[in-house]
Amino acid sequence: MEKNLWQQVQLVRQQSPLVHNITNYVVMNNTANALLAAGASPIMAHAKSEIREMINIAHSVVINIGTLDEYWSESMLMAAETANAIHKPWVLDPVGAGATSFRDQILHQLLQFHPTVIRGNASEIIALAKINTTVTKGVDSTAESNDAVEAAQILVQQYNTIVCISGETDIILSPTQTIQIKNGHSLMTKVTGLGCSASALAGAFIAVAEDKAAGIAAAMSLLGIAGELAVRESKGPGSLQVNLIDKLYNMTEEEFTSHLKIEKS
Repeated sequence: MEKNLWQQVQLVRQQSPLVHNITNYVVMNNTANALLAAGASPIMAHAKSEIREMINIAHSVVINIGTLDEYWSESMLMAAETANAIHKPWVLDPVGAGATSFRDQILHQLLQFHPTVIRGNASEIIALAKINTTVTKGVDSTAESNDAVEAAQILVQQYNTIVCISGETDIILSPTQTIQIKNGHSLMTKVTGLGCSASALAGAFIAVAEDKAAGIAAAMSLLGIAGELAVRESKGPGSLQVNLIDKLYNMTEEEFTSHLKIEKS
């Protein structure tokens, strides 16, 4: 499987898919740089007058509700509807799901357009499935990845989607398989927006991957391994952010395959 995942990394570098992001103010720069470093081409556009045209030329779409407002929510719904209608793969990042009724209302509407992938932390996935009660602390998770597996399974079945639960162990669930990835480092939680970067990378990888679950596994593995290796050269979160972007760009096959910690069932 290691070789297959590295082939996905190479595909992104070779094909440079155009990823249309409607994401939040906090992470625009970070996610654009992460996409560029991995070999993809980012575009950040949320004007309603150009959404449909942008999605027509993009290879995939990422919708991140982090800094949600009334205008952006309309753009997101238009983007999700368009992507679904023309069978363009798209990622939903349900940032802060469960925190407010406004977020939950918009998420409920977005889910009707059947995201190809849902990527969030355990608390967000649980809130999205509405099968449990948990305290959502901003965009940080108060639950572990394993706590959200049942919720993720419900979402997979209900929306025929792939769910990626981010955490110390990343768990990817599709209708046919479960993949666990145990890469990454705790210092990564001190850099804002790395989860958002994961969603953006997921968008790049599902744009080129025939097996979407393998594409998500490759994206999460790449980010986790890059974080592990970047920590070795970093003095704290500030330098980690810079070093991680460099490592996404410079990652070698030997580094990727020798550090990958993955289980499939």
